[in-house]
Amino acid sequence: MTATGADQDAVVSRTWWWWGKRRSVVLDVGLAVVSALECGLEGVGFAQKASLPVPVGVLFGLMVGSVLLVRRRWPITVVLVSIATTPAEMGYLMGIVGLYSLAASDVPRRFTAALAGMSTVAVYIVTVVRMRAEVAQADAGTPDLDPSGWYVPVVSLFMTLGLNAPPLLFGLYIGARRRLMESLRERADSLEQELSLLADRAEQRAQWARQEERTRIAREMHDVVAHRVSLMVVHAAALQAVALKDPQKAVRNAALVGDMGRQALTELREMLGVLREEAPVSPAAPAAPAAPAVAPLAAVGRAAAAAAEAAAQDGGPCLDALPDLVEQSRQAGAVVDFVVMGEARPYGVDVEQTAYRVVQEALTNVHKHAAGAEVVVRLAHREAEVAMQVENGPSDAAAADAHLPSGGNGLLGMRERVTALGGVFVSGPTEAGGFRVSAVLPVTS
Repeated sequence: MTATGADQDAVVSRTWWWWGKRRSVVLDVGLAVVSALECGLEGVGFAQKASLPVPVGVLFGLMVGSVLLVRRRWPITVVLVSIATTPAEMGYLMGIVGLYSLAASDVPRRFTAALAGMSTVAVYIVTVVRMRAEVAQADAGTPDLDPSGWYVPVVSLFMTLGLNAPPLLFGLYIGARRRLMESLRERADSLEQELSLLADRAEQRAQWARQEERTRIAREMHDVVAHRVSLMVVHAAALQAVALKDPQKAVRNAALVGDMGRQALTELREMLGVLREEAPVSPAAPAAPAAPAVAPLAAVGRAAAAAAEAAAQDGGPCLDALPDLVEQSRQAGAVVDFVVMGEARPYGVDVEQTAYRVVQEALTNVHKHAAGAEVVVRLAHREAEVAMQVENGPSDAAAADAHLPSGGNGLLGMRERVTALGGVFVSGPTEAGGFRVSAVLPVTS
């Protein structure tokens, strides 16, 4: 929901609340006026029976009837006033509305039952007394009808229940319904808050996934391009140095530069081709909602992994290709010794690719920062892990500097690759003035 939609809903909600409040006030005032008029008229008879001035009885009735103004806020007060005025035979409307308001309110049920019982008893007693008097007066000369028998109590009970039970039961129903609606509204608000939190968490996860995929793409592009381009620069520098002195060697270096350039372009085309791939969309199918930006990035990450797996199956970045990788560095003029310990065996694609990339990036760093240094590449096959180490001695000051730029992401990318598989990565200078890169990767049987 947009901010504008939320503001409109808030305005509509406030408008309905205002109209409901106004209707409640109008209803309460109307009931209080009617009750006051009723009690005022009944106050005339009360004043005559109590030998009071009529204006006093009318004023008393008006005051008693106006208590309905506070029926929503203090329903117990209204019922107590109704019970107190029952002997005066006034406030029938006040009694009915008071019981309804009490039952519909949030007053504890034990208080409601006690006050309803008191009101019922009071009305029953007054009804019995009044009926006895009326029956005795009307049928004084009829010996067959005895007003002290069962007739008056039973009829009075039915009249009392008919007067008090409907408003009490209706109030209980309305109160239960209102509480149910409030509970449903609270649950809806709670669900909306939970959905909002879930949306925020989903957005956070999407941002995290986008960042992870960007890092993965950058790492893949760096690993694919940096090594071959670095070797191309080294060969180009050597080509420039020997072009006039040794034309045959210059031709060989030029051929190597061309081969490496073609290999780099092939790998780039494979990755860029995957980036351009899109799922076919049927013209008849409705347009899908816009997906988060993480979708294409995730596709790139999956594509990179798929390309790496395909390359590993085709003799690409895997442990079996390490001899060729070392040979390329030798052809670039580096002195590289390749040592394999343990019995070689196939590993998972992720392990093979990560091991290859670690050695590749370490050799690239040697060409960048330690030109002319002697390098030892060690590969150890162990029972539950495979370890690789690339160590170079101090750089040769007489070696030509190819001026290779460095972005500082090589060691970081290697560490991320190794730790992602649960391995250990260590790098740092050696006591002899060189540099060592070591990585251990766990493998599954």
